[in-house]
Amino acid sequence: MSEEYRIQELLQREVYVGETLVGIITGERSHPRDEFVRSMRLEVVDDVAGEYMRKPAGAAPLSKELVHSIRPDGGVKLSKSMRELQRRWRNTIRIDEQLWAPDELVDRAVMDNDGVDIGNVVDFVKVKRTYRGVLVNTHSALRRKYDLPDTLIIPVKQLARTTAFLDELILRCKVNRLITLPSYLALNGDESFEN
Repeated sequence: MSEEYRIQELLQREVYVGETLVGIITGERSHPRDEFVRSMRLEVVDDVAGEYMRKPAGAAPLSKELVHSIRPDGGVKLSKSMRELQRRWRNTIRIDEQLWAPDELVDRAVMDNDGVDIGNVVDFVKVKRTYRGVLVNTHSALRRKYDLPDTLIIPVKQLARTTAFLDELILRCKVNRLITLPSYLALNGDESFEN
């Protein structure tokens, strides 16, 4: 994204690829280090979501580097094609019918559905070019209680929702249930995966 454009200038603007309306910019993740957040949130129009996403989602990330300029009508012009946008949307994580870029999730706290703080997101695990797990640095008290390693991989399908205000990822289950799930055991076993 050109340095002259700040998120405050782009909020609620329509986004276009050529003459195709893609969606409206709704914000970005609040993070103390600006260079960490490379994506904005985009509310995607239904027909674009239906055509360019494997499974339509109402919101998706928009990489700041794709912003080319402001159109005369006030809309935001992207520098890439719809195919490039589609390719980037395939490289996301789906949580609660929304797509998230990895940079939007790094450092977030991970809580179970009982409010137990498990740790913070440090990386992601891909299996066959699809994000299947979230690598989390676990808190020492939790490691002792459940005999967990310093880092563990939580299956993406166990992420129920995000909280914008508190910057958390909430799981579908409790920690004691999580560590017994076949998907958890497979990701944390000896099976090969790529980072």
